[in-house]
Amino acid sequence: MKLSLSPMRFVLTATVILAALPYVVKLGSSSLWDSNEAFYAETPREMIESGDFINPTFNHQPRFNKPPLVYWVVALSYKMFGVSEGVERIPIALAALVLIGTAFLLGKAAFSTEAGLMAAIALAATPRFLMFSRRIIIDVYLAMFMSLALLMFVLSELHPRRRKLCLSLMYVSLGLGILTKGPVAVLLPAAAVLVYLAVHRRLSVLRELMLPAGFLIIAAIVVPWYAAVYAEHGWHYIKAFLLDDNISRYTQPVWGPRRSVFFYLPVLAGDLLPWSVFLPLAIWPHLRLKLRRWTAPRLSPDGSPMAVNAPHESEQGERPFGMLLLIWIAVIVIFFSLSRNKEDLYVLPVYPAVAALVGGLLARALNRVRTRGLTTSLSAAALLVAGLGIALLYVIEKLSDVYQIAGAPMIAWMAIGGGLFAAVGVSARRADMAIVVLALTMAAISWVFVLLSLPNFEKYRPVRALSEVIARQAGPDARVGYFRTASPSMVFYLQRPIFEYYRAEELSEAMASGQDVYCLIAAEEYESVKDVLGVRTIVLASRPIFQVKLGGIFNRTRTPQVLLISNKLGARSSE
Repeated sequence: MKLSLSPMRFVLTATVILAALPYVVKLGSSSLWDSNEAFYAETPREMIESGDFINPTFNHQPRFNKPPLVYWVVALSYKMFGVSEGVERIPIALAALVLIGTAFLLGKAAFSTEAGLMAAIALAATPRFLMFSRRIIIDVYLAMFMSLALLMFVLSELHPRRRKLCLSLMYVSLGLGILTKGPVAVLLPAAAVLVYLAVHRRLSVLRELMLPAGFLIIAAIVVPWYAAVYAEHGWHYIKAFLLDDNISRYTQPVWGPRRSVFFYLPVLAGDLLPWSVFLPLAIWPHLRLKLRRWTAPRLSPDGSPMAVNAPHESEQGERPFGMLLLIWIAVIVIFFSLSRNKEDLYVLPVYPAVAALVGGLLARALNRVRTRGLTTSLSAAALLVAGLGIALLYVIEKLSDVYQIAGAPMIAWMAIGGGLFAAVGVSARRADMAIVVLALTMAAISWVFVLLSLPNFEKYRPVRALSEVIARQAGPDARVGYFRTASPSMVFYLQRPIFEYYRAEELSEAMASGQDVYCLIAAEEYESVKDVLGVRTIVLASRPIFQVKLGGIFNRTRTPQVLLISNKLGARSSE
């Protein structure tokens, strides 16, 4: 049989590959990102060192605030390829590629192959998701398992003959999700599926979902580790994780800053730029269709009442999974919006579903199907990309005396050129050209970011460089750590116990202990505490650091510094 591939499908496939490759290129070009990545890089190393894969530790202290699956995966990567930053990022890069593939399959199942390809592009060519996936962010793994569970449910609906296999894989995904971050991995998918079946008046299908077998599959994955922890420690760590790290995070305002119930609306808009511009337009047809169905009797083609469990198609002849994607997004966003503690990464599991909905909308334009409002949305997305490029040029100029990052001007001009070119395509009534130009622009920006900007940004990340100075000078009995700089990656780089002090009295006591002390401290902090340390100290090295707070970035006339100080007066300065 002769196979043919349409020109547009070929272009989309090539763009997917172009956008996905930056996720696996030069993974070791940047040092560990404090603080979260340090925990997921060092704990597996300590597991290998101790031979204990049941009791996670960081800085040689128990760390049971998360289940161990990510630690085990990274430890396996270390066993296969050796310990390094690039090796510990291999699993999360692969997880990101699985998520991109999941977005493709969801878009294809709900709409068409072109929609799946556009969904994969929309997720892959998203700068924030690329950044999350080049360092260990546990929510990427959680999003992968939850999205795989969603995909397996969709496939079980599409392919009744393979229902048992698909549902079994769904429960495997849920079990692995629980072993990644806890009960939320099964709670939210279960709620989304339940709402979906209720909305479509198909709750009787629940008995076909292999619930007893699913419970056994999940238990077989989750219970062994918890049983081993209980056998060794009783309920202490299990209760602390379930109550303190899960329930208290949701119900008690004790973690992080207070945020509005609408916090996730700008998060979704910003994290998924420029594709989030199309989300309202992608959502509306599914809502409108459902409203029509709720207000009209459901009749079969011959005029008789339709069975509530019968498969059904939308008015456009599309499969009914667009509504499932919408429900999935709504359940997760609403759930975390009601939480007393909110972090932007909590809603990462909605990304593939959002990408699939957007892919469905854009595929209609690629197939020259007229869609009301699409021209406006395309124009807005194109001008937004160009406007962000102009804003980046302004920031580069404003901060040229403080920060200089390779590739940033190129990214700005790419955004300006690509956005304007896409706008020309819209004005010429070539929506397909505009969409492809936007996709290629975002993919090209990812390549410049990975090859030029990210490696060059290392000069503003001092921990690895200063740890190398410590490694050359500190003896085995020296006391090493940091003061108010949140640098836990020192444990990974020095492979020795690290202190973390936040009160001047603690640092003063250490300096007067008679031991050699090596400490990382911000230059401003050092000026405020050096006169109360009680002993003479010297600065062995200093490195610039990027100021995270936006106000601090624009108000500075020079780059802030992190110092390496010591009470060992004979130590050698690297300045």
